[in-house]
Amino acid sequence: MNAHRNGGAAVVESLAAHGVDTVFGIPGTHNLELYRHFRGAEIRAVTPRHEQGAGYAAEAYARVTGRPGVVVTTSGPGITNAMTAAATAYAESQPMLLLSPGMPTGTEGRDLGQLHEAKNTSAAMDQLVRWSRRVRSADEAADAVTEAFASFHGARPRPVHVEIPLDVLEQGWTGEVRNAPGVGAAVPDPDVTRRAAALLAAATRPLIIAGGGAVDAGPEVTALAETIGAPVATTVNGKGVVDESHPLALGAAIRLRALQAEAAASDVLLVVGSELGDSDLWEGRITAGTVIRLDIEGGQLHKNCAADVALLADAAAGLRAVLAALPGGGSGDGRARAAELREACLAEARADTGGYAAVNAAVRAALPADAVLCGDSSQVTYLGSVHFFDVPAPRRFCYTPGYATLGYGLPAGIGASLARPGAPTAVLLGDGAFMFSVQELATAVELRLPLPIVVVDSRGYREIRDQEATRGIPPIGVDLHVPEFLPLAEAFGAHGARTKDVGALPELVSDALEADRPTVIHLDWTE
Repeated sequence: MNAHRNGGAAVVESLAAHGVDTVFGIPGTHNLELYRHFRGAEIRAVTPRHEQGAGYAAEAYARVTGRPGVVVTTSGPGITNAMTAAATAYAESQPMLLLSPGMPTGTEGRDLGQLHEAKNTSAAMDQLVRWSRRVRSADEAADAVTEAFASFHGARPRPVHVEIPLDVLEQGWTGEVRNAPGVGAAVPDPDVTRRAAALLAAATRPLIIAGGGAVDAGPEVTALAETIGAPVATTVNGKGVVDESHPLALGAAIRLRALQAEAAASDVLLVVGSELGDSDLWEGRITAGTVIRLDIEGGQLHKNCAADVALLADAAAGLRAVLAALPGGGSGDGRARAAELREACLAEARADTGGYAAVNAAVRAALPADAVLCGDSSQVTYLGSVHFFDVPAPRRFCYTPGYATLGYGLPAGIGASLARPGAPTAVLLGDGAFMFSVQELATAVELRLPLPIVVVDSRGYREIRDQEATRGIPPIGVDLHVPEFLPLAEAFGAHGARTKDVGALPELVSDALEADRPTVIHLDWTE
């Protein structure tokens, strides 16, 4: 690195100092001074076939590991191509660092007709992420990376963007990397904690809802649920916070009216790490006799459902404090109530999922319990996998329910595979979602990932077709030509298989996990 120790080195050395070993991006004319230093820093540069795919792969990498995903783009169209992925990470509260070059210092905003020139890229990005910063020196570039990593700890995780002008990337640098300071877990106010604990201990019909903010507090959520006899439902981003085979687990059920009715009937409801947004509730509402909310972000504590007791704290630390403050009591183990409620939720989910439950059961049967499943904005995911693909732990299900991003599943499968090398990962999605990012099949082939990609053929955009029918609109723009996926897969260098039989999926997925490259499995089937 010392031969060309410049602004690019300042950025890359800072990444390495914070444990980054993988970045996703596409080299371009303006970002080569970053790429110059990756090998020396022992950072693997993965090249998806579109910057949006790079962002989705990084988002899934963050989702599975809990560590920030890093995206490197070139200027202009490179970073604007990644904007949707950045907005996805913001909506889904995932840590992501986006790095891009910018116009040379003093030329920004002057409309000079430079290559990849945009009016104000950093300002545009700032509207989508936690913050965007255009730096002015190599030292400031290194510091910005450090500040980015500091922002991922002790607060709600969200993406950030750093723009490094071309002259700064090439500027000589003799500085030193500064590590982000350690941040302790925020703990709740003791008096408020004791009040929450007393309410939970006295509850006769308690219920817990765990969101994405609880993904690293699984043991604490489980311990509290067992202590007070409370069934536990999760949001989609909280899926697996409690092992979904646990007798108290209700799964990612909060969109279901059966669960919302149970919340209304509960005397004490504890919500951990969720905004209770409409993207999870599907035009429903969460109410309860007494509401306790625990969140690391103060703005979340009364959002969409006012808290009677508000605990501002890290989820795990806050729950440990509540457990320590429990005065005893509780309403029993709650298992009978949980079993009854789980069956009511599953029955409701089956009513609108049809054959997607069977597809998920077939894929589940082929995968080890600890495998990662990546979905998309496809009915087979949000009507199927959310309810019928049980996971034993969080960070095992990649899907974006908030921003509802089409084209996420395949690049997410790549990011998740790289996040857990050697661990099984599969992709299950519809044909419309697959076609949004089908070019990333080339990336998966290049990486030799044994990735099963199950494509459920709905002949286009089935969800929108259904919505048009509900509104009395004839099907317009939704019945689409579907390619022959088997020869398409082979053209990319992948394996391919086709079946009309859901019962054939377990063997096909099992074979794909042992393959030397990805396998596209075309399920030519509709319920």
